[in-house]
Amino acid sequence: MAIQINEKFKREEKTITQIINDFSASGELFGNGDRNKIKLFDLNGKKINVKSFKIPNIINKVAYKYFRKSKARRSFEYATILLEKKIGTPEPIAFLENFNAIGLKDSYYASEHLITELTYRELVEIPDYPDHDNILRQFTKFTFDLHEKGVEFLDHSPGNTLIKKGAENQYDFFLVDLNRMNFHDSMSFEQRMNNFSRLTPQKGMIAIMSNEYSKFYTEKTEAEIFEKMWQATADFQEGFAKKKRLKKKLKFWKKS
Repeated sequence: MAIQINEKFKREEKTITQIINDFSASGELFGNGDRNKIKLFDLNGKKINVKSFKIPNIINKVAYKYFRKSKARRSFEYATILLEKKIGTPEPIAFLENFNAIGLKDSYYASEHLITELTYRELVEIPDYPDHDNILRQFTKFTFDLHEKGVEFLDHSPGNTLIKKGAENQYDFFLVDLNRMNFHDSMSFEQRMNNFSRLTPQKGMIAIMSNEYSKFYTEKTEAEIFEKMWQATADFQEGFAKKKRLKKKLKFWKKS
């Protein structure tokens, strides 16, 4: 077993370890748990959530033991880096890995549980969401700041940014599902635009985001930003649709 605890929570290491070890038998399920399972726990009056990552296949079991960091370890380390860069994310508390003779058996990531009003997904699914345009523009500035700090969030998708309303129509943004990230000294224009590709298929939202991004990224015109951002989005949507069609065909062949 390997465990690392955030220094702020060292005094509660025994309790945290017990919570994770009792994961399957206790805690309140959060979300549907289709792939990774998340449960809520009380840590001396503080609500935390613990993510149990899907048990890896045989190849990844070996890889995560000898060649690559586990998703739990990466989540903990990347959250720590984000906070050092003053980027919003739930505070990391701990990660735990269990190994057997083959490799990684299972792994867990514990973090602060944030209660927020919405995610980016609501902006996609509810066009008349209150203060929609303002939130979208502030989110775009948040993403620009990520890029300026060299953070390429590879899972920058609708459900992975929590949004909390503050005072005077200001909003705070928090990244979750952190195990896929790249960190750069600087990011190219192509990397920046590709980072918007998963967020929305709606051209109107792309127009607003490209308009807002152009206010801060002055190396390209608004038209160039829109064209590249929309092309990256269209390419992603086409690839996503192809994968869905292929899965349907595979299911059909299996039933035949």
